[in-house]
Amino acid sequence: MSEDYRFQQYSGGCQCGAVRFHATELRDNPHVCHCRMCQKAAGNLFAALVGVRLEHLTWTRGTPSNFRSSANVDRGFCSQCGTPLYYGHVESQHVSMSIGAFDEPYRIPILYQMGLEGRHPSLAHLDAGEEVGTTEENDGTETIAAIKASNHQHPDHDTATWPETN
Repeated sequence: MSEDYRFQQYSGGCQCGAVRFHATELRDNPHVCHCRMCQKAAGNLFAALVGVRLEHLTWTRGTPSNFRSSANVDRGFCSQCGTPLYYGHVESQHVSMSIGAFDEPYRIPILYQMGLEGRHPSLAHLDAGEEVGTTEENDGTETIAAIKASNHQHPDHDTATWPETN
């Protein structure tokens, strides 16, 4: 796989828009971690992470709050909406950013898995599961329209201010 994804500009942030970041380069380690600590930190079955050296990372709006999840590890998150943003060893020169917090997470390939001792058994067969369609197909256009009309989620791009003022 080409490493072109590493040397591009990326922006991202939390769900509410209080914390935004910009990365000018990624490390070569996009992965999912199934360990129990990552499961708890992400509130999900795994954490999808990619490293960013501190010199390539700028917080462009707000700053994340930290939870010291173990003696030498900080977990960064938005104190307003709770979005998990990163995992960082306190002595490291990089943090592992949550891939889902990037505005265009699909641009970052998942190259490996770790923490396999905690992997949920159903994930091994996920691709064999029944596919039941898009959110709109399942929830209906009226429900989706109501969600869009009342949506407080920050859009997947940088904004000068947020929430936007009219």
